[in-house]
Amino acid sequence: MTKKLVCLDVDGTIVDHDGHLHEPVREAVKAVVAAGHHVVIATGRSRGATLPVGESLGIDAGYMVCSNGGITLRLDRGLEDGYEVTDCRTFEPRSVLTQLRRRLPSAKYAVEVPDGRFLSTERFQDASFGVDATGTTFDALMDATAVRLVVFSTDSSAEEFGRAVEGIGLSGVTYSVGWTAWLDVAAAGVTKASALEGLRTVLHVGIEDTVAVGDGRNDLEMLRWAGRGVAMGQAVREVKEAADEVTGGVDDHGLADVLWSLVPEADRPAGVRVQEPAAV
Repeated sequence: MTKKLVCLDVDGTIVDHDGHLHEPVREAVKAVVAAGHHVVIATGRSRGATLPVGESLGIDAGYMVCSNGGITLRLDRGLEDGYEVTDCRTFEPRSVLTQLRRRLPSAKYAVEVPDGRFLSTERFQDASFGVDATGTTFDALMDATAVRLVVFSTDSSAEEFGRAVEGIGLSGVTYSVGWTAWLDVAAAGVTKASALEGLRTVLHVGIEDTVAVGDGRNDLEMLRWAGRGVAMGQAVREVKEAADEVTGGVDDHGLADVLWSLVPEADRPAGVRVQEPAAV
């Protein structure tokens, strides 16, 4: 059997939007790992919020892509922390912060720095940071070296926020707007797909043997990059159109359906039936 590179988003894919991991998904991930495939978590979460997901899935070797491609980790139980950073992509946030604050003066801002810490304004905290952010001034944020810049607005809808961001015309960075009025900014050219392409060459996997599953706008490049890109059932139209297939929603364990299709029938537990994802 050909070894595949299986790339999985976290929120809305591995776990539901309350952060709950359903047992059918856990079992399917373990089966894909046991079948010898490379399973890589690829998420917008920071390393501190991604590592516990790997632990809950029993993944303690291989790689993880965090911070929308800004950080790549190699897992190794023999290391002091259980991992090492193999790639870190940074940028200077001053210019983009200046542009954003003019258009979104009341938004909350946070910067992830290379050592995994977060600096934030307005007491901005979020579970995706994986650590408690340290409060600081806006000027201090502009002087930081950033892996990821996060912007959150409580004063506008996702659509209004998206229009505002598009109107700014950010240049020299890569960005994506989330489900809510939430913006992730990374260094120019840095996406989940760019980090995964680097891993693909390291692991000597053909592009035709790559599989990616996700549900958010920060998954667009990853779904287009993969030989088999699968959108979750609850994804917005833009994400589904970027994929080759659409599986069930996260509450219907849509990821498990995709994963079992990668496991030989003889190795599937009795009663497991693979529901083929629908073509787009």
